[in-house]
Order: sequence, then structure tokens, then C-alpha cells
Amino acid sequence: MSKKAKENSLDLYYMNNNGQAKVDSIEEAMKKKKMKERDKRIKENMQKANDEEVDMDTEILIQMTNKNGLKRDEVKRRELTRIEKKRKKRNKKIKFFLKSTLFLGFIIGTTVFAMTSPIFNIMQIDVKNNDNVSRDTIISSSEIRIEQNILKFKKMDTIKKIEENSYIEEAKISRKFPNKIEITVEERIASYNVDFMGKYMKINIQGYMLEVVDENEDLLVIIGANTNEEEFIPNNRLNKEDLEKLEDVIRIMKVMEDNELGSKVTSINISKKDDYVLNIEEEQKKVHIGNSSNLSSKILYILSIIEKEKGKTGDIYINGDNNSKFQTYFREKY
Repeated sequence: MSKKAKENSLDLYYMNNNGQAKVDSIEEAMKKKKMKERDKRIKENMQKANDEEVDMDTEILIQMTNKNGLKRDEVKRRELTRIEKKRKKRNKKIKFFLKSTLFLGFIIGTTVFAMTSPIFNIMQIDVKNNDNVSRDTIISSSEIRIEQNILKFKKMDTIKKIEENSYIEEAKISRKFPNKIEITVEERIASYNVDFMGKYMKINIQGYMLEVVDENEDLLVIIGANTNEEEFIPNNRLNKEDLEKLEDVIRIMKVMEDNELGSKVTSINISKKDDYVLNIEEEQKKVHIGNSSNLSSKILYILSIIEKEKGKTGDIYINGDNNSKFQTYFREKY
């Protein structure tokens, strides 16, 4: 047996044969050691808990600090945005003011130049669409003059002056820069003569009075107008009653023209709306046509009687109500 083994054997023997005290001492030592280790672990755990609590507080503090910082940053950003918007708005106003000023200055400068420079003096006046009113008459009534500055007259005032001519229904004026004026007119056409105090007033199909003449000039004469004599002035219009009768005249004459009788009717008496009287001078007959209803039927009776009573002077009566057994007839004059 080795020396070391012997010593261990002796020690164990000694311990087993020298009382319980030695054994108790070892167990107490082991217990103390375990208690110390336990206390140490408790302290470490407590320290760790304390450290974690400190870390949580720190983290909460950091988070609060960050939130406060974000709020300050947001407020600052909003303030900067407001200031930037205000600055942009101010700059926009300044730019608009400068552009407006420059544009206004340009317009004023251009206008002053145009109104003073001889380049813009009128050298040519053209008149278009005039068939009945002469070019010189229209230019004279406009009061536009050659060598006059092209901007030194008011278009609306000039148009009113031209339209004072009863034959001019509408006038338009165009400035053709730098020195040309163009006047375009729409004329009224004389369609009928209205018997008036031994003379004739020319009117168009809208009932506008155009001109007083002494001779008929081959227009259909309207007799028995109700418009007052003092109202027979060029550029005036027939009264309402006569305008309604004029519409009937137009309808009647359209039917007569379609049946080759239009040129043969020399006059029509409109004094009675329910008994218009047509004078067909070439056939030596007067036609009492009644009102303007059933014209397509009435024209057939007129054509038939004219053909049947050829060469006879008299009156044709178709002014009754055919629905009440009225019979058209011809009354010869001897």
C-alpha cells in the first residue's frame, strides 16, 4: 500500500474512531458554505432586480424625453411650415404685382403709341353686303374719316349711327390694323307698300317702315292699315294689329305665288281680318278670300272661277264657311 493511501486510510480510521465531533464540524461547515452561497445568490438577484428597475425607470425617462423632443420637433416643423407658406404667399403676391405692373405698363405704352403714331391713321374704309344703300351713304352716316386715328372712335356709337338708316337692320365694324376699317351691313328689303295719305310707305316682311315714296314701284299695296298716321316714320314698325294681319298677308301671297297668281295680285285690303280682299287687276277681278284659313282649298276655287269667268269683271266670293253649306260664287259687274 502506498504511503498516501495509508495516510488516507488512517485519516478515515481516525475520523471514524475519534468521535462524532469531527463529523459534526464538517457538516456545519458545509451548511455555512451553502448559506453563504444562498445569501450571495439572493444578493445577486436583488442587485439584478434593482438594476432592472433602474433600467426601466431610465427607459421610461428616455421615452418621455424622446416624446417631448418629438413634440418640440413637430411644433418647430409646423412653425417652419407656416412661415414657409407665408413667405411663398408673399412672394407670389409680389410676383403677381410685378407682372401686372409690367403688363399694364405695356398696354398703356402700346395704346399711347397707337393713338399718336400716324401709322394707325385710317387709310381705307371697306363696306360689305350693301345692295340698296350706297357705300358713300353708309360711310357718311358712320362719321368715320380718312386720316382719322383708328382707335379714336367708339364702335357702338358708330354702329348706332349707321343703323339710324331704316334700310340697315344690323351693322358690324372691324378694325384691321394698322390702318383699315371694314363695315359689314345687313339690309332690310322692301316687300310691300302700305297706302298712306295718298303716298306709300315701304315696309319689309317684319313690318319695319323704310321710306315714303310717291309711286308704287311694282310692290304689293296693302290697304286699310290701322297704324296711326303720325307713326308712319322710317325705322318705326306697324302696330300689333297690323303686324298680325301682315302675317296673314304673307301666308296668302305664298299660296298665290305657288299657283302663279302672285304677280297678278296688285293690292290687298286688310281692314277686316275676316274678309281680306285681293285685287287681281290683270283678270279684272277682286277676291273676297275671308280669313287666312283653308287657303289650299280656297285657291282651287279661285283658279276655277277665274278660268270659267275669263274676260269678265267682277267679284269672287269664297269668304263663307264651306262647312255650313256656303257656296262660292262670282258676281259680275256691268
